[in-house]
Amino acid sequence: MGTGTEHTVKAFDEDIGELRGLISEMGGRAESAIIAAMDALIKRDNEAARRIVAEDRRIDELESAIEKAAVRIIALRAPMADDLREVVAAIKIAGVIERIGDYAKNIAKRVPLIESKRKIEPLSLIPAMARTATEMVHDVLDAYAARDAAKAVKVVDTDHIVDDFYNSIFRTLVTFMMENPQTIGEAAHLLFVAKNLERVGDHATNVAEMVYYAATGEYLVDRERGEDPAAPQGN
Repeated sequence: MGTGTEHTVKAFDEDIGELRGLISEMGGRAESAIIAAMDALIKRDNEAARRIVAEDRRIDELESAIEKAAVRIIALRAPMADDLREVVAAIKIAGVIERIGDYAKNIAKRVPLIESKRKIEPLSLIPAMARTATEMVHDVLDAYAARDAAKAVKVVDTDHIVDDFYNSIFRTLVTFMMENPQTIGEAAHLLFVAKNLERVGDHATNVAEMVYYAATGEYLVDRERGEDPAAPQGN
């Protein structure tokens, strides 16, 4: 192998390293935002919630930086096969992580809208749901960093737990609202929070599928997702 080829390979590896570093930072910020949003919700910390909303801007900026870096790599390095798969996966993963950040921001926006100090039972389930969804995000970022297809599959297999949490919270909140009409407003906000967490789990699953494809060149077979109890039934 000539010196020029070695230089090109080294330059490409450096470019990929930069790309992966940006995704790691973006993913870490999204993961932290979910944790912080739930903490703000539990403590009814409006100031912390405002910070989370403001800091989402950095996640958006990172997505833009990742897209530009990926396009530059494709234009300058003309990657093929496995390398091209990794660059394309990075663009897609960045888009999904941006949405995860948006879900954290949406939860934070609800914090000042939940004014009551009244104890609503499903609130005790929501933090547990958030922990599972956040662990999915953390584990899928680890899988991406390690190019670990098996770990990506484990993330996919965890999604049903988040779906089960959502189904339980949905049914409990609907019953609670029927029995306590004065809590409908607050309970509706909590339902919105649970739905956002359910979407975080779905998006972590989407990232896992991309990690699996980037690592193996094969697509995961379609899995049966949990059903949304709010969705219309039948044809």
